[in-house]
Amino acid sequence: MPHGTVNKANDPILTTSKAARLLGVAVSTAQLWMESGALESWKTPGGHRRVRLSTVTQLLASRSKETQASEQTSRHLPSSSEFLPLSAPSYPVPPNEAERLLAVDKLNMVATPADPAFDRLTWLATMVTDTPMALITLLTARRQWFKSTAGVDVCETPREWAFCSHAILEERELIVEDALTDARFRDNPLVTGEPHIRFYAGIPLVDAQGFRLGTLCVLDREPRRLREKEIRALRELGAIASREFVRVEKMAERSANPT
Repeated sequence: MPHGTVNKANDPILTTSKAARLLGVAVSTAQLWMESGALESWKTPGGHRRVRLSTVTQLLASRSKETQASEQTSRHLPSSSEFLPLSAPSYPVPPNEAERLLAVDKLNMVATPADPAFDRLTWLATMVTDTPMALITLLTARRQWFKSTAGVDVCETPREWAFCSHAILEERELIVEDALTDARFRDNPLVTGEPHIRFYAGIPLVDAQGFRLGTLCVLDREPRRLREKEIRALRELGAIASREFVRVEKMAERSANPT
């Protein structure tokens, strides 16, 4: 039997749900890992994610290393109070908010200069959705900071104003077709004042451990709906942005632990 045939027979293609069962995680977690690039996969012509058994096996073999990395994150001391959760926040938070904030801090990206890699993504986001504004955000305990902007002049807002605080609670995306009709946002200063947001669509951005650090989002001053192909394009751009986060995180780790 040819060598290539043996390899294929011993390395079957798995669906997302089967890969999740083998990894011992929720399907949504496996989807986030695939879309962020943490678990290498590809899409079928029908848009379904697939992964090789060998890829899942390699990830399982490295779980002890990932566990160690997670423990290091939990031991990471916050660089400022900005990365400590508030005792009574006025905005919604995920169950792992404390660990999520440490992951944002560890990324060491907040208040850093613009990066062309992220600026290309916000520009593309406005092009594929035909919206006037796009952002790549990071959420600390006190503010929503913009790593990249298109059509927006400010570089941050208070965390309690952030639509993205709601978006990071979603598995895939948060779409608000008309903020004035949504009780969560109709009195938001970003709706009642500049930039007068009426439409929002945000994709959670995740790191290698699956923490939702912020979003890629598009905004409009008028109510609207996105077509399915526009939503899919936004998801793909979000996956690229997540991979950039992973790249930045790995570079920071190499700098902190030179060999």
